[in-house]
Amino acid sequence: MLIGKLHAFTSPRLAVIDLDATVQAAALSLSRPGIGLVVVCNAGGGAEGVLSKSDLVRHLTGPGSKTPPVSDLMNRSIVSCSPQDDVHDVWQTMAARSLQNIPVIDVGARPLGILDIRDAMKVLFEQEEIQERMLFNYVTGVGYR
Repeated sequence: MLIGKLHAFTSPRLAVIDLDATVQAAALSLSRPGIGLVVVCNAGGGAEGVLSKSDLVRHLTGPGSKTPPVSDLMNRSIVSCSPQDDVHDVWQTMAARSLQNIPVIDVGARPLGILDIRDAMKVLFEQEEIQERMLFNYVTGVGYR
């Protein structure tokens, strides 16, 4: 299944903030239920980086200024997926890199949503159940006579 078919899951999880947003604005976005990652965008709406709850906590508990813009805290190396990517492939990337959330980014670098690893797992389990049921029906002759 393609990531694009999961828009109903990924779209509500999307939180976007500006490059010059404050730490407080990022914390407010991250405090919303179901939000674990914010995408930091430039004025044109293109993704420039991401900021996770873990990044924010690390900053707030570390030394230094507590009021820098999020552009100073964000991770500029965005691990993302596109709507055309396969869920299984994206899940493998998330598992290999220990990522809970991954942004769905279009060709123009605009964020479309956030895929949570639990949603990816749910879809993969549903696909496995369908294949198992089809195989069972084939072996037992259900629907094939």
